[in-house]
Amino acid sequence: MNLKPMPQSPASDLADSQTEPQLVAVVLTKDEASHITACVDALRSWVDAVVVWDSGSGDETCALAQQAGALCVQRPFDNYAAQRQAALETIQAEWILFVDADERTTPEVAAEIRHRLEADAEARPPVNGYWLPRRNFIAGRETRGNGYYPDYQLRLLRRGMAHYDPRPVHEIVTVEGRERYLESPLSHYNYRDWPHFHTKQPGYSRIEAQNLAAQGIRPRPHNFVLQPLREFRRRYFTLGGWRDGLHGLRLAFWLAWYYGFLPYWLLSRDER
Repeated sequence: MNLKPMPQSPASDLADSQTEPQLVAVVLTKDEASHITACVDALRSWVDAVVVWDSGSGDETCALAQQAGALCVQRPFDNYAAQRQAALETIQAEWILFVDADERTTPEVAAEIRHRLEADAEARPPVNGYWLPRRNFIAGRETRGNGYYPDYQLRLLRRGMAHYDPRPVHEIVTVEGRERYLESPLSHYNYRDWPHFHTKQPGYSRIEAQNLAAQGIRPRPHNFVLQPLREFRRRYFTLGGWRDGLHGLRLAFWLAWYYGFLPYWLLSRDER
């Protein structure tokens, strides 16, 4: 596999081959030792190569990835969009499949992707991007409501025909040409338990606050009441959180707190 030279990437880490691979899986990581082996194991038998795109892990992520059969490339983290764009610009392959370390592909995903790439090879206009659904597991339970299913992600991209917006907040990829939706879902193990959930959410609240600030939104007193209520209604009723019983109710409440109330509170603090 050909990788273009990168700063701070030793040449000995880069593998070369005479032919360009068709499909390479890229896994973005930072301290993912608990997930990376299972993630790579699920990929390596059906893609041409697995590249772990690491942001300077302090644990054994890279060592475990290499033991599992992946190539590990390190790039200092700036934001997720820049990481993914750097991978698109560096890895010489026709197709790039982005998979998170806490996601798992299944034999059904593998078979459908391989089938579609072959079936659509001569499609006109060409298909240059594929959306994959995800099954999300939160605190040990598959979660279907609250917007967590089908949770489509645009992850399979024809290199050279896709580009990530360099915005610092939410990563958005633009594909030139047609896109298609696949049916077989990735399995996404979001949070192992509720303490893990609560550890992660404040960071996402901060990102949402930055997104609001970038849009020129300023907090008003009514936001601290109405926004959490709107978010709860959206999650629990509109997005079907009620389908998951007490688990869905609990999740809708906390999502209303972290995405409805806390971003506005953080905005108000930033303005002081």
